[in-house]
Amino acid sequence: MDISGQTALITGATAGIGRAVALQLAREGAEALVHGRDAQRGHDVVAEIETAGGRGRFIEADLTDTAQVLRLAQEAGEIDILINNAGVYKFLPTSQMTDELFDLHMNLNTKVPYLLVRELAPGMAARGHGSIVNISTIAASVATKGAGMYGASKAALEQLTEIWAAEYADKGIRVNAVAPGPTRTLGTDAMDPATLKTIADTTALGRVAEPEEVAEAVVFLASDRASYITGEVLEVAGGRLSIG
Repeated sequence: MDISGQTALITGATAGIGRAVALQLAREGAEALVHGRDAQRGHDVVAEIETAGGRGRFIEADLTDTAQVLRLAQEAGEIDILINNAGVYKFLPTSQMTDELFDLHMNLNTKVPYLLVRELAPGMAARGHGSIVNISTIAASVATKGAGMYGASKAALEQLTEIWAAEYADKGIRVNAVAPGPTRTLGTDAMDPATLKTIADTTALGRVAEPEEVAEAVVFLASDRASYITGEVLEVAGGRLSIG
């Protein structure tokens, strides 16, 4: 996908969608900077990349600590692609959402991408090219019971996606977002099958996505194949059910 030789930083890349994105970017020829908190899982992903003939490097950082976010940006160095994937979701009604959980959602889902773009986009601009893909959620645009704080923090990220696209368009940087629907993760694997089926039945396709299916869309937007696409939020959510 025309990303051979480029360097990509993927946050939250030791599991789920982030891992799938890192593996696919590496298969397409990019050097994948695998971020995570668990060093063993991070090194396992890098080993998988290298076994397949790709290039990868693990960077450990706790994104709840602003100083570590800034260190992550510094250690990443000159990158061509930034995938803001790391995030948190706690499904609770507003009456049970604590101040601490509010701050956690806004910090991880909104502030961290903001800091990384602030730190890394100027370098992309100086080199005249770059691509940023933010991972949002269908819950940012579809009211989802219990997901108010999660959806709100990602809706803010979608707004920033459009703003960054406008700010950096004349500097050779494209900024887009992918909004996945229900996707198979460690969390869904632990769910009761009946609950998972209920979630799957909310999509037109009637199933949850595999992480690799979401990664396809992310890597496409990150690549030069999407050279005339910026400021867009692409839903990868299995379609919506019709009324009636």
